[in-house]
Amino acid sequence: MRVLVVGTGAREHVICESLKDDVELYSYMGNVNPGIARISEYKQGNELDIQKVAEYAKEKNIEIAIIGPEAPLGKGIVDEFEKYEIRSVGPNINAARIETDKSFMRSLFEEYKIPGSLTFEVFDNYEDIDNFLDDYDNDVVVKPVGLTGGKGVKIVGDHLEDNNEAKIYAKEVIDTKMGGFSQVIIEEKAIGEEFTIQAFSDGENLSPMPAAQDHPHAFEGDSGPITGGMGSYSDNDGLLPFLNQRDYDAGVEIMKKTISAIKDKTSQYKGILYGQFMLTKDGPKLIEYNARFGDPEVMNTLPLMETPMIDVCNGVVDGKLKKVSFIDKSSVCKYLVPEGYPETKYANTLINVDEEKINSLGGHIYYAAVNQKGDGIYTSSSRAIGVVGIGEKISDGEEIAEASCKYIQGNLYHRKDIGKRELIDKKVNHIRNIKGLN
Repeated sequence: MRVLVVGTGAREHVICESLKDDVELYSYMGNVNPGIARISEYKQGNELDIQKVAEYAKEKNIEIAIIGPEAPLGKGIVDEFEKYEIRSVGPNINAARIETDKSFMRSLFEEYKIPGSLTFEVFDNYEDIDNFLDDYDNDVVVKPVGLTGGKGVKIVGDHLEDNNEAKIYAKEVIDTKMGGFSQVIIEEKAIGEEFTIQAFSDGENLSPMPAAQDHPHAFEGDSGPITGGMGSYSDNDGLLPFLNQRDYDAGVEIMKKTISAIKDKTSQYKGILYGQFMLTKDGPKLIEYNARFGDPEVMNTLPLMETPMIDVCNGVVDGKLKKVSFIDKSSVCKYLVPEGYPETKYANTLINVDEEKINSLGGHIYYAAVNQKGDGIYTSSSRAIGVVGIGEKISDGEEIAEASCKYIQGNLYHRKDIGKRELIDKKVNHIRNIKGLN
C-alpha cells in the first residue's frame, strides 16, 4: 500500500518509523528531516500549500494520507485529498475545529453536556473583559481562540502575576488577532496535574493509547516559559504514577462523548484525537483537544504499539477500527533543544549525532525541527531531537534516554529531570494533597 505522511518533525518521523516495514512510504515535508528522508521517497515543499500536497499525492497514487501537524488540517488538507479520492487519517476542516477553534470546542461541551469542562467566556471587546475579571475572584487562563503552536496560553500565577495582567494580555490577543481571531477565551484555572490521552477514531469507535505526561516548561523543576514540550513519559500499565484506572477511564469517556457530539454537529471524526486533561480533586477536566498526535507524547506511545500501524490506519479510514494493543513497558522521551530555547541565539548551527552508539544503548532518536544539508544536520530555532528510552519501569527508560543524550553534540540543552523519581514523586504528592490523602 502506498502511504503519504505529511509533516517534517519528530511526530512525523515516529509515524514513518511505525509504517516503514509494511508500506511503500512517501513523505511531504518543509525541511529535509534526515530520519524521514532515509526511509521514504519524499518531496520538499510547503505543507500548507494543500493543493500542491494533494497533487503530489495523486501523482504518486497514494492510497492513504496521514497528516502530522495541525496547521494543514486547519486549512482543509483532508477535504483537498477527498477531491482526489485519497483517504486520510485526520479530520476534515469542520471536524478539526475541535482544535483550531477553542470556542467551538467549549461550546460543544456546553451544548451536549459533556462532562469535564471548565468555566469559560469568549470575548471580543475590552469592556466585557474588564467587567468579567473585575468580578472574578479566582485565577484565570488566557487563550487565543485559534492555533498558536502551543505558545499562546498564559496562566495567572505562572506567566501572569494577577488578573490585571490577564486583562492586558487578553487585550493584546484581540489587538494582534493572535491565532487568527479577534477574540480571546478566558477560562478558570484548573488545579492539578496534566496528563494526555491520545486515541484513534474512525468516527464511531475510539481506541485509546497509554496515558502520557508532557513537560511544557523549558527548565528543570517545571520552571521557565511554556514551550512545545520538553519531554514526556508513560508507564508500563498504560496509566501514570498519579493516575488511576478510574480517572483514565473517565477521560476516555469524555473523548467518546466528544466524538459522538462532533459527528452530530459537523461530520465523522476520523483520525487522532488528543485530549489534554488536568487531574483535579473532582476528576479529569479537559484543558484542550488537538486533532493530531501529541509531540512529544507520540514518541512514548507508537514505539510501544503491537498492532501494525497500517492495520490501524485502514481501520480508521474504513470505519472498522478495532482495539489497538500496546506492549506493557514504560517509555521516557527527552527533547534536545538549542541552548536558550525558546528564545535561542543558536539557530542554524551544526550538530553531531552518533546514532550507532545510541542504538547500542537501546535508545531511539526522532529528528524534529532540523534540516539535512550537504555537510550535516543543522538546528532551527525550535526543538531539535527527541530521544526515547524504553524499559520495564520508568526509571529504566529514563536511564537509557539520559545516556543516549550524551551522544548528541552541539549547542543543545535538555531537561535531565524528566522521568526522574524525584520529579515524579513531587507530582504524586501534589495529587495526594489535592485529593486530601496526605
